[in-house]
Amino acid sequence: MANSSFKKLIIASLLLLMFLKCQNTNAQQASGTGNIYARENLIAWCIVPFDSKNRGPVERAEMLNELGFTMLAYDWREKHIAEFNQEMEALKSHHIKLQAFWLHSGPNPENDKTLPIILDVLKRHGIKTQLWCMISGIKDMDKMTHQEKIEAVAKPVSYIADKAAEIGCSVGLYNHGGWYGVPENQLEVINYLKKTNIGIVYNFHHAEEDIDRFPEFFPKILPHLMAVNLMGLKRGEPVGSPVKVVPIGEGDAEAEMIRIVRESTYRGPIGIINEDTAPDAEVGLTMNVEGLKKILQAQSDKAALKTYRK
Repeated sequence: MANSSFKKLIIASLLLLMFLKCQNTNAQQASGTGNIYARENLIAWCIVPFDSKNRGPVERAEMLNELGFTMLAYDWREKHIAEFNQEMEALKSHHIKLQAFWLHSGPNPENDKTLPIILDVLKRHGIKTQLWCMISGIKDMDKMTHQEKIEAVAKPVSYIADKAAEIGCSVGLYNHGGWYGVPENQLEVINYLKKTNIGIVYNFHHAEEDIDRFPEFFPKILPHLMAVNLMGLKRGEPVGSPVKVVPIGEGDAEAEMIRIVRESTYRGPIGIINEDTAPDAEVGLTMNVEGLKKILQAQSDKAALKTYRK
């Protein structure tokens, strides 16, 4: 009897390990590098609407080739919808991987006019990627219990994840937007839904309130991490003042967070952002790559530094 129970325990343990491995595999699709800060593991992010030159799909792909980026996370605004097909074609012809596609939806994604457009273009082009997803507009969240909030957010996330799964895609919960954007809350939504194609996209540029908690919650979200997007974070003066988002290397908090990520088991891609770094997306990406290199130099990450152009 005891032997039978022991065998059942062993089988259960093996199944749990397989499940956790599956979650990590789905969440962290690295680019084949053993060094997460290597040049080839960087994603360009927040460059489409944040570009004073208003580059088109081909111009943008050429810029990424020139800068040495091999992956793009595609953010967009309504005016870019007409260019979705051209964007996919330009990325393919310039050998750039579409690492993610931005999606901002609400409590009823079944009524979202852009979701089916995105899914259709990905399906037609045979692209299996991540939808970096932000949910907003859920009414009366402040009146809900914690569990009710989990269920309210889980409903649209579940719908989007199921639709994404139909075409081989996954969903990354984006850490922005009130309660929804808190990593610990996102983890609870993931655990509630138990869908293997849902993970977390963690952004330093929305981490102003996370700095002190980061070493505590990062290991918890680690198995579900799809991407980590870097930015500089500078604590306010005097103490207690708001944290400022600055270019990488100009803050006083991001270097330690970068070290924590490196020393973890995370092996997914790393995002480099423009957004408000500079009006010209090329300038902003370059500034943040140089800032990252400065931190890598200070942290003696010689292996990563060797992958960058001189």
